[in-house]
Amino acid sequence: MPIQADDPRIVEFDVRTDEMLVNMGPQHPSTHGVLRLVLRTDGEIVSEVEPHIGYLHRSAEKIGENLSPRQWIPYTDRMDYLAAMNMNLGWSLVVEKLLAYDLPEKARHLRVIICELGRIASHLVGMGAYGLDLGTFSPFLYAFREREKILDLFEEACGARLTYSYLTPGGATADLPNGWLWRCESFLRELEPVIDEYHALLTTNAIFVKRTAAIGVMSAETAIDYGCSGPVLRGSGVDYDLRRDGEPRYTGMYDGYAFEVIVQKEGRYPSDHKYPPVPREAVLGDCWHRFYVRMLEVVQSIDLVRQAIDRYGKCKGDWGTPIKLTQKLPKGEAYLETEAPRGQMGFFLVSDGNAIPWRVRARSSCFCNLSVTGELCRGCLIADVPAIVGSLDIVMGEIDR
Repeated sequence: MPIQADDPRIVEFDVRTDEMLVNMGPQHPSTHGVLRLVLRTDGEIVSEVEPHIGYLHRSAEKIGENLSPRQWIPYTDRMDYLAAMNMNLGWSLVVEKLLAYDLPEKARHLRVIICELGRIASHLVGMGAYGLDLGTFSPFLYAFREREKILDLFEEACGARLTYSYLTPGGATADLPNGWLWRCESFLRELEPVIDEYHALLTTNAIFVKRTAAIGVMSAETAIDYGCSGPVLRGSGVDYDLRRDGEPRYTGMYDGYAFEVIVQKEGRYPSDHKYPPVPREAVLGDCWHRFYVRMLEVVQSIDLVRQAIDRYGKCKGDWGTPIKLTQKLPKGEAYLETEAPRGQMGFFLVSDGNAIPWRVRARSSCFCNLSVTGELCRGCLIADVPAIVGSLDIVMGEIDR
């Protein structure tokens, strides 16, 4: 016999859930380092995300105030350890700015070759690790296969594979060995067709698109307000790249180089006719766009390395002479930002006239990019948090200095 609506056995009540705090990290595989995210959740819905940093803090800036500028180069390697050459460059440029030192032409092109190869290697790790965050293992292995070839080139140039200390104030520690340019060009020819495989594995993969398209959408205004930079900023449609828009001492490295900033304009990206189009589900500023900017920057860096190889081969003279460990710095201060693979990396140097800096300071691109996590994750599902954090491509060594 069916129960009637007025049956006294029927009790009406509201179904309610309690908020819960969930720790993601600091040993979680999707946090890209020792990062702790405290999630405030209501069921599967995230209402608040608070990043907790400091697990990798090593007092690098304070150490820089007790060493000569050249001695501090190895500590910059350990900031963004996936793009150590780019960290070496930023510190070297700010020291040279204080010294009013002008690089030889050959050293300028050498730095472009090395730093753009570093950008490719960094983005390959970002691509592979992002696939790993979302549950696919193959792209990670393929990305490391190609990255190993770049590390082989770096090892030939300076003897190291992760922390290089190769680019120093004054130039570089050594010139490129004989045959290195030919091997580099050979690697670039091998890499180009492999990029199409990466697009097939991830960019156009239906599951990957569903996990990243229209997830973690960040408007251009929000990106600017939080101080985001690099692919995170350009993925929101902001046309800004320090290689073109920075100060002359840095943009001068790229004088005469032909390249276009990778950012969506009027619904298209530079050279996107050769690569997969933007899927209909994607929204400008979402996780998919941040990933796609990095993929296209790999292609751009290949072209820049080729241009630099051509110019380097025509240059005569030396690759620059590293400054002496005991060389005194002029009184004053200098600050300079470079376009590292993860965004604007700045170094600040204050000198009181001695060989040891009075103050050393680093401005981390990842710190600002990470600060927007709470804004992007508000209202998302717990399962989308790794997709959002992974799209920011953070390195904790750069944040926890």
